[in-house]
Amino acid sequence: MRHKIILAITGASGSVYAKVLLDKLMQLNKQIDDVGIVMSDNAKQVWEFELDNNSYQQYPFKFYDKKDFMAPFASGSAKFNTMIIAPCSMGTLARIAAGVSDDLITRAADVILKERRRLILITRETPLSLIHINNMKTVTEAGGIICPASPSFYSKPQSHEEIALTVINRIIDLIGLEDETYRWGN
Repeated sequence: MRHKIILAITGASGSVYAKVLLDKLMQLNKQIDDVGIVMSDNAKQVWEFELDNNSYQQYPFKFYDKKDFMAPFASGSAKFNTMIIAPCSMGTLARIAAGVSDDLITRAADVILKERRRLILITRETPLSLIHINNMKTVTEAGGIICPASPSFYSKPQSHEEIALTVINRIIDLIGLEDETYRWGN
């Protein structure tokens, strides 16, 4: 099965997760039909601050404006089967949990949930308030997957990108893409 993927990037700290995911999706492009990307304004600022570049502009995927409700994945009929929000701010999580579709990110998440497709949120916040936890519970009960940006160290990562890759490899598995990567016990 080839995948149609939406990647939303919000302004939470952790732009490295989005970058490493984009790099991985480029490597696995033979398993993918389409990748649509939407970034919040804060996401662009945070990326440039944290990574010291604007390399998000160099990826060969189609970018959509956060207010473009004509984007294909604003409707379930486009059959995008997976949406990842990396990183996912607590504000975005809250709007999804409350069903507020005020931009393309939250509209696409609403579509994915109503169509019973895969929504994966790479949340970035610590510590968590009870409001955050309840919002995660609500999204989980609606069918979403909360995947906190909690890296593993079994593979002995040597760089920030390798640390982020330990989370992204889990996301690749959740999407259902085939990839050779570190596996515990192998």
